[in-house]
Amino acid sequence: MTEPTRAQRLLGRLGLGPRVSGPPASSNGASSLHLLWEVPTPAPLIEVAATIVVPRAPMVEALYFWALQASFSDGGGAHIGLQWGADAPARRRHVNWGGYAGHGGELGGSTSPLPSSFGNPNTRDFDWDEGRAHRLRITRDTEAWAGWVDGTKIRTLDAPGDRLHGPMVWCEVFADCDAPAVAVRWSDLEVVTAAGEHVPVSAVRTSYQAKADGGCDNTSSAVEGEAFVQSTNTTRVNPAGARLSLS
Repeated sequence: MTEPTRAQRLLGRLGLGPRVSGPPASSNGASSLHLLWEVPTPAPLIEVAATIVVPRAPMVEALYFWALQASFSDGGGAHIGLQWGADAPARRRHVNWGGYAGHGGELGGSTSPLPSSFGNPNTRDFDWDEGRAHRLRITRDTEAWAGWVDGTKIRTLDAPGDRLHGPMVWCEVFADCDAPAVAVRWSDLEVVTAAGEHVPVSAVRTSYQAKADGGCDNTSSAVEGEAFVQSTNTTRVNPAGARLSLS
């Protein structure tokens, strides 16, 4: 964790320096960072998948959302991921699978077999574990798109199109920029083509929510071993647009 100095805090709050403390100033109150996949095949895609590890759960009562996202060939897109703090202070853990149509509006879908502690069709109770690898997948399921965590199908979404494109993973953090640091590890990024070929993805491009859009300036993405790591409250070691590769 990198503690901002008193001068950095003051300059940030005055808008004269990096935003490294206090709440994000975005319209939804969150700061986000993305890893955009470099898919090494031009073939049409019917599945994307990634493995996530949350080494240690956040220490504050704020929403953290870590997700895999893809867009649909006929517009719109969806994301599936783990959540912390959605119903603080209960501290239940959740999985969220939802999305939006190309013309706007939230996608409908089937009823999930998982319960929801606050009645949300997208956000379901799921006891993910610190330090454990969880596999996230978006797959074609007859005439709909299914979201999976490990071996559990969350539900299907009524979304158009029979192909995927633009896969990425991201973090959306509603905590203060100087809240205790949290890191997540992404590994085994993979796409599946319409022909059934499983293709690993070993390179990504970084993207951060800019200060002008309300983001924190002390988030960072980097490679550690065989994983891409996204972190909060740290020194940014790779700028926006940097290419990160596992090979």
